[in-house]
Amino acid sequence: MLRYGRIGVGLATLALLTGLGAAPGSAAAPTPLANNVLTYPTPGGTAVAVNDVIQASLRTGTNATFYSSATGTTGVKCAVSSFSAKVLSNPAAPGTATESLTAQSFTNCTTNVIGTTGVQSVTVQNLPYATSVTSAGVVKISGTATAPIQSTVVLNSLLGTITCVYRTGTNSLTGTATNANNSITFTNQTLTKFSGPSLCFGTAYFSAAYSPVRDATKGNSPVYVN
Repeated sequence: MLRYGRIGVGLATLALLTGLGAAPGSAAAPTPLANNVLTYPTPGGTAVAVNDVIQASLRTGTNATFYSSATGTTGVKCAVSSFSAKVLSNPAAPGTATESLTAQSFTNCTTNVIGTTGVQSVTVQNLPYATSVTSAGVVKISGTATAPIQSTVVLNSLLGTITCVYRTGTNSLTGTATNANNSITFTNQTLTKFSGPSLCFGTAYFSAAYSPVRDATKGNSPVYVN
């Protein structure tokens, strides 16, 4: 919820030295460019650097949803959501890049849960979360035993304010990165109620599509997975 190379001075120097050392009349073999897992602004382009900040908001016209079933439409939906992550490693492809998810927000949220009248807030707790992106486009967000993946939804109800706390059963969320639209998509990721009254449904299914994914450190260049 991707394919994110680098032409270094060292490679250029190596190519020059190889050309100088070639036999007269012969051409040195071209030096292949090394793709990294995360590149910008094209697939197989320049490697996203360690410590660069990756950001994205919801794809235009979509919502982030927390529904009570995988196929229904009852629950909470948010018209605005975004995330920010710092790149920790970006090895040669194929491989797995690692990031730290430092921020994720949800605003402009509404509810159609019977007995509720509005949404005060949807908050992600215990950040940062460890995040990995594979060359196959698998995105995984992981919590820890002491800082689990947790979201709190505060709703207005006919009986006053209610607070619903949700956690994942596996302490992880899994999404898919797609180069065609520079997106990361989460579909029906299961969150289980950790605490809250009966108006908080027992299971929340989280879905969201973030696009375009961009390297904010490099002028918001689109990021790809290789």
